[in-house]
Amino acid sequence: MCGRFTLSDPNDAMAALFRAQPDNDLPPVPQYNVCPTQSVPVVTAQAGGRRLQAMRWGFVPAWAKRLTEGPLIINARAETVAEKPAFREAIRARRCLLPVSGFYEWQAGPDGARLPWYFTRSDGQPMVFAALWQPWGGSNTVAMVTTAAGEGMAGVHDREPVILEPADWPLWLGEAGHGAARLMRASQAVLQAHRVGVAVNSNRAAGPELIAKIDA
Repeated sequence: MCGRFTLSDPNDAMAALFRAQPDNDLPPVPQYNVCPTQSVPVVTAQAGGRRLQAMRWGFVPAWAKRLTEGPLIINARAETVAEKPAFREAIRARRCLLPVSGFYEWQAGPDGARLPWYFTRSDGQPMVFAALWQPWGGSNTVAMVTTAAGEGMAGVHDREPVILEPADWPLWLGEAGHGAARLMRASQAVLQAHRVGVAVNSNRAAGPELIAKIDA
């Protein structure tokens, strides 16, 4: 689930929002169809303060011999993330924030058609996913954390990303002590959605027309 998202906020605005030092190799914006394996902006907590840096979307376990070994891991389930060998250390020590502008989800339609919906925050603010990261092969990889869907996803999908509010960011990043597990829950009525055209079903599609509303 949540296999595509958008990035439209300028990198300097994101750095200011998170009070983070931006790296020089952040992905360009806007992007209207960010796909797994692409570079995405991630906020981490460092000894000298927060850092906004680029990571590969697709978590690679520490034991992997090759970047493409095993399945592509783009998310981790909140219910089992602390138990899975691939994530156990990362969920304790390498939690991060993944800011996006919105994300796509697909609903099963007649005759097996995949009908895309575009989700954003109802207050117009950037959306911030709970995520975890793993260094591998001289670079860093990241996966978002997902949970059972709340009311905002009703009828479209049974899972959704864990969406964090600004007050939760220090706890998820480990800056405010322990207890981050309680944040892994469905969003509290912050989502709004509209149907978009099937052009986004292609991972090669691009452009702002992908998020244009169509009649459902």
